[in-house]
Amino acid sequence: MHRLRVKFSRGEQLKFISHLDLMRLWERALRRAGIALAYSEGFSPHPRISLAAPLAVGVISHAEMMDIFLERRLSPSDFPEKVRPQLPDGIGIIEAAVVHLDEPSLQSRLRFAEYVVIVQIPAGPMLQERINELLGKDSLPWHHARDTVDKFYDLRALIDDLWLEEQQNDTAKIGMRLRCDASGTGRPEQVARALGFEDFPISIERTSLIFT
Repeated sequence: MHRLRVKFSRGEQLKFISHLDLMRLWERALRRAGIALAYSEGFSPHPRISLAAPLAVGVISHAEMMDIFLERRLSPSDFPEKVRPQLPDGIGIIEAAVVHLDEPSLQSRLRFAEYVVIVQIPAGPMLQERINELLGKDSLPWHHARDTVDKFYDLRALIDDLWLEEQQNDTAKIGMRLRCDASGTGRPEQVARALGFEDFPISIERTSLIFT
């Protein structure tokens, strides 16, 4: 068995597909490329493909990481050449590398995700002041309603750092480093709301995944 670790991007063209659809897209592309995928054992075998972290609908990224287990060895330099023609516009392969089979999973090593969030600036206190105020809080009780489930948690515990990257006439670009592990996952749109932005951000891009 062979294991490849692939870094890829998801652009504007496909930012509204779900995590499940993204996995299906990769599975189809790999099969069409003739990649010898390894399968799980059991009653319902499935290809051994795993992403570091699901990417929320509406978010673009240049930092997605994925492990693919293969039945036969394949050169990392040959992988993009074989697979790229089978991928739709909006998915790009950035790099591929061989990973030892005993290497811990991406999910187990992931700690934070970094984002660049573009927001429309409303009237009110200076944005840098709001960022400083939020970072200065010890806790930030938060309520998130999703479908029929109400979740209550400390949003501040999911924020590692915030910074103002750029501010123009009526928009601002905010950097966020948010927790992304078994203890919880920070959502950029919720942090933007905590900063006073009622409208959904103009754009959210995941720029980096940080591992131990």
